[in-house]
Amino acid sequence: MTNYEKHLKSELKDKEFKEMFEKERCKLKISYEMAQLRKKKKMSQEFLAKKLGTSQSVVARMEAGKQNFSLNTLQKIANVFNCGLDVEFTNKR
Repeated sequence: MTNYEKHLKSELKDKEFKEMFEKERCKLKISYEMAQLRKKKKMSQEFLAKKLGTSQSVVARMEAGKQNFSLNTLQKIANVFNCGLDVEFTNKR
């Protein structure tokens, strides 16, 4: 186990830290998947923004994990990429 992993394991014992960590982890996962889908479809951020009815800078913030996602926004993104959207609840780690 690396020093980082040891430190994270220790920090995750704190309930408030763990909640914030999980929230950011989920947001970053969505951001990463969105960016990968866009690249796979060979779309520019500007093109995706037009399809979503927003600006390129908003898409850039989404892909950087600096934008909160509403369910409505997630559904629009799924529609643009012609894919489904699954939301699930999992056991806390």
